[in-house]
Amino acid sequence: MIRILFVCHGNICRSPMGEYVLRDLVEKAGASGRFSIASAAVSREEIGNPVYPPARRELERHGISCRGHRARQVVREDFDRFDRIYYMDQSNRRYLERMLPRDEHKIRPLLNRDVADPWYTGDFSATWADILEGCQNILEEFL
Repeated sequence: MIRILFVCHGNICRSPMGEYVLRDLVEKAGASGRFSIASAAVSREEIGNPVYPPARRELERHGISCRGHRARQVVREDFDRFDRIYYMDQSNRRYLERMLPRDEHKIRPLLNRDVADPWYTGDFSATWADILEGCQNILEEFL
């Protein structure tokens, strides 16, 4: 089982988009049984909240449901539970360095650049494109 965790600031936009996009790609590849995929936040601000409506609409536009998602914060046990932890930007990395042991093989950026936070940019389609690229890279690496 390949265990993947996506992390962003609040777990209501980018990281759940990563979680559900990768789940969709894995399912379409017929590899659902080989992966466990989740997401979490570095902050406590949105704990318990669903996916932010514009992010949910962007996922739905691509035929992906995120029904039932509730934001949660990263916990120390996530380091042991997951094989890879993908963060969305350098701010997330700095938080993770304070929360989890350092391990550049396990904890890494989704892309070689920051995934812009649509909470601030309002551009959920650009975030979708970045996350799709990163998830396709993950799928290629593990399949």
